[in-house]
Amino acid sequence: MMSDPIHLKPLAFLTDTKDIKPILVVLNQRIDEEIHIFKHVWKNAVMKIFVDGATNRIYDSFGEDKTKFIPDLITGDFDSARPEVLEFYKNKGSQIISTPDQNFTDFTKCLHEVFKQDKDKEFDEIIVLGAFGGRLDHVFANINTLFEIQSMNNKPVYCIADGNLACLIQKGKTVVSVNTGYELEYCGLIPIGQPVSHATTMGLKWNLENQEMKFGDLISTSNTYDGSGSDVTIETNEPILWTMTYKKP
Repeated sequence: MMSDPIHLKPLAFLTDTKDIKPILVVLNQRIDEEIHIFKHVWKNAVMKIFVDGATNRIYDSFGEDKTKFIPDLITGDFDSARPEVLEFYKNKGSQIISTPDQNFTDFTKCLHEVFKQDKDKEFDEIIVLGAFGGRLDHVFANINTLFEIQSMNNKPVYCIADGNLACLIQKGKTVVSVNTGYELEYCGLIPIGQPVSHATTMGLKWNLENQEMKFGDLISTSNTYDGSGSDVTIETNEPILWTMTYKKP
């Protein structure tokens, strides 16, 4: 028996909806371009987390207003976060957890802590700011985290930076909502974890029809929507990375 499709609303966090309960994670990259998004998501987030050097960035960015943005949790191996900054947030009530294991990235270890501590916390999605930019190996590491946490989490994790969003599409059928008004032209499907033997889409200008996708052969980049205003439907036999560009509010 076929299971029901997964429904994703990747850009709903940019709207004024109060129906979505996100967890906000901030990584150690510039978020100057996402400050408005940071403030917007912060208002509705059921949990707010700074990861290592992101703590410095938020502390330095907001001056006297920094007391308005006190996270619930700060994690990392703390090779970047300044001691006096950690002490400031600790005194304001943030929980500080050191995660020194070098077999995982700070991002992965952060999510381990979230799922370990708050198994019963009700949330709909995880918004990750600062996921791209900077060193290329860090970008790939962040994408790898999406694969590493699959067994621990069935909620979508949206990685965001510089007008780009990426998330993992699970095997099976997924319906992606693309009608918030914040979608820009480009989108893509990247078989980055492993080859995909069967991929079929509807709602794209260049749809896939039960096609194989793998590096060294077909990948779907610089794709776009078919102009109908309908959702995008994706069927795949393996997890695949969805990317899309968005208009900054």
